[in-house]
Amino acid sequence: MTTTTPPANPTSADAFDTPLVGIIMGSQSDLKIMTAAAELLRQFGVSYEITLVSPHRTPHRLVEYGETARKRGLRVIIAGGGGAAHLPGMVAAFTTLPVIGVPINSTTSIRGLDSVLSMLQMPSGVPVATVAIDGAANAAVLATQMLALSNARLADALEKYRTSLKDKVMRTIEELRKGGFSDD
Repeated sequence: MTTTTPPANPTSADAFDTPLVGIIMGSQSDLKIMTAAAELLRQFGVSYEITLVSPHRTPHRLVEYGETARKRGLRVIIAGGGGAAHLPGMVAAFTTLPVIGVPINSTTSIRGLDSVLSMLQMPSGVPVATVAIDGAANAAVLATQMLALSNARLADALEKYRTSLKDKVMRTIEELRKGGFSDD
């Protein structure tokens, strides 16, 4: 399963022929978590690909994915890992692109804590940026922030996104006030 998605609302200057972010996971059961990253990237207008790359069942595919990622135009990889959680660290071993690990609370993990630790304890020189357990949405935000360093459209999209988060909180505060609650 490999899906490539173009940006939602690209301008001609920002249209990308190839995906900029790779979203990978070791098992189809991780898809329910990792789709949150895909949805946010689509919202930001960032092109991405999403596929399965199992470090244990398809190790040669993992090596090829990591070694060819930069040549294929990827700039960031988001890798979900549950259970043994080897995928983020192993793909980081085969690329110099930034890898963002998403620890997944899978049926074979210890509430996702083992996955977090495996990503945090990477050896010096082979880092994996790690977000919260099941935090695929934050991984997408972080990937977009990395891309926005050289893309004004994405920087603007992130500003609008942050404003929308603030506005949502302010609406909730107003609803609470109308219901007789105080924010004090």
